[in-house]
Amino acid sequence: MGYVVFHLDKSPGNESAMTDHIERKVIHPNVDPKRIHLNQELVEFPDGVKNRTEAIQHRLDTADLKRQIGKNQVKVIRVMISGSPEDMKRIESEGRLDEWCRDNMDYLKKTFGEDNLVAATLHMDETTPHIHASIVPIVRGERRQKKTKKKLEDNNQLQKPNEEQKPKRTYKKKDPNRPRLCVDDVMAREKLIEYQDTYAVAMAKYGLERGMKGSDARHITLTEHYRNQTIESNNLQINIEQLLAVEEAKRQRIEELKQQEQDAKLKFVQAEEKKQQKESELKKTEDSLNLVKGQLKTEEFKNKAADVGSNIIEGIGSLVGTSKVKRQQLEIDSLKEEKENLAQAVKLLKEDMRSIQKEHQTAMDKLKQELKKIHDLFPKLKELLWIERLLQVMRFSEELIKEIMEMKPIGFKGSIYSTEYQRNFKTEHSVAEIKEHPKEKDKLQLTIDGMSDTSWFRQKYKEFQESIGIKFIQKPEMGKNKGLGM
Repeated sequence: MGYVVFHLDKSPGNESAMTDHIERKVIHPNVDPKRIHLNQELVEFPDGVKNRTEAIQHRLDTADLKRQIGKNQVKVIRVMISGSPEDMKRIESEGRLDEWCRDNMDYLKKTFGEDNLVAATLHMDETTPHIHASIVPIVRGERRQKKTKKKLEDNNQLQKPNEEQKPKRTYKKKDPNRPRLCVDDVMAREKLIEYQDTYAVAMAKYGLERGMKGSDARHITLTEHYRNQTIESNNLQINIEQLLAVEEAKRQRIEELKQQEQDAKLKFVQAEEKKQQKESELKKTEDSLNLVKGQLKTEEFKNKAADVGSNIIEGIGSLVGTSKVKRQQLEIDSLKEEKENLAQAVKLLKEDMRSIQKEHQTAMDKLKQELKKIHDLFPKLKELLWIERLLQVMRFSEELIKEIMEMKPIGFKGSIYSTEYQRNFKTEHSVAEIKEHPKEKDKLQLTIDGMSDTSWFRQKYKEFQESIGIKFIQKPEMGKNKGLGM
C-alpha cells in the first residue's frame, strides 16, 4: 500500500503569486504545457469572483466577522493533497481519479466547512496528479485556551491557598457562536494529527494509508520541492524537453500576436482607403455646389422673377449643400477616429511583440546556457542523445529505448529498420547495449550482439543476399550522421 499526502501550510501574505501558479498564469519549468488542458477546477466561484485570490477575499467579506483582520493574520490555509506517485498513477489508470476527487472534496467540506473551501484545483500537468485546495480558517465556538495561560492560573491558586480571594471583574460574555478568523484553532497540533488519521481512513478504499506517526520526516515548501526535483532528477532529457515545451508555447504566442498585428494593419489600410474615398466624394460634392452657386450669381433675373429665383437658390442649398455635405463630413470624422484607434492598436501590438520577443530571447539564451552546462558536466550526453535518435530511426519501442539508454544489455526480438539498406531486418533474439567506443575517447557506440550497429546490419544483409542466391558485395563504410539521414 502507498501513503496519503495531506499537507497544510499557513499563508499570511499576498496570495497573488500562488494564485498565478495554481491557475497556470505563470508556468513553472516542472509543468508540461501540453497537459495544462487536463487540469480541473473543483470548486465553482461565486458570481462576480474571477479567481482564487478574489474567492478568498469574498469569503472574508461575507463571513460577518466582527473584528478587523490584522495585517499579519493568516487569511488562508493552503492544502496539498495527493498520494504516492505509483498509487496515483494506478488510480488514474483504473479510471477512479474523478471518484478520488469527489471523495477529497467531501472530506474537505465535512472537515473545514463547505463555505470555507473557497478553491480547489486538480493538477494533471506535473509528474503526479494532486489537488491544491484553499481553506479560509473561519470558526465558531469558544476560543481555545492557551496552555501557558492555564498553567499560570493554576500556579497562582497553588501559591495563595489561604489568601482571601479578591472579587474578579465581570465582563459581558461574547457570543461563542459568532464567526471569527482563527488559524490556531484549525491548525492546533492535536487537530493536525486528527486530520492525518481521518483522511487516511477516507482514502483507505484507494489502497492508501497514513504515514508513520512520530516520524522525523519534514514537509517542504513548494519552492523547495521544485528545486529538489531539478537537482535530483536523473533524466536530463525530460528536463530539456520541458524547457523546450515552454519555449514552444512562447513561440506560439508570438505567432498569434503577429497575426493580430497583420489583422490590425489590414483594418488600418481599409480604413485609410475608405477615408480617402469619402474625402474624394466630399470634394466632388463641394465642387458641384460651388459650380451651381457661381452659375446662379452670374445669371440676371428680372424683378418679376425674383421670388422664383430665390426659391430655386433655397432648394439647391437644401438639396445639394447642407444635408449631403454635413453627412459626408460626419462620416469622414468617424473614419478618422477609427483610423486613430487602429493606429493605436497596431502600436500596442508592436510593443507587446517586442516585449514577448525579448522575453523569448532571454529564455532561449538561458536554455542554451543550461544545455551547455549540462554538456560540459556530462560530455557523453550528446552521444547518448544521438544514440536515442538512432534507436528511434531503427523503430525500437519507447520502452526498449528507455531500457537501452540505461547502458545495460537488453535482449529483444522482432524487426528493426536500416536506413543504409532501406529495409527491416528480423531477429528472433539479439542483445542491444551502449558501450564505450573502442577507439575514440569520450565516445559511445550502440552495439547489437557484440558488434556495431553498422556491422550487424551488414551481416544481416549478407545473410539475406546469400539466402536468395546473390553474392554479397560490401558497401563502403557510412558515417553515423549519414546513416541517420541527417
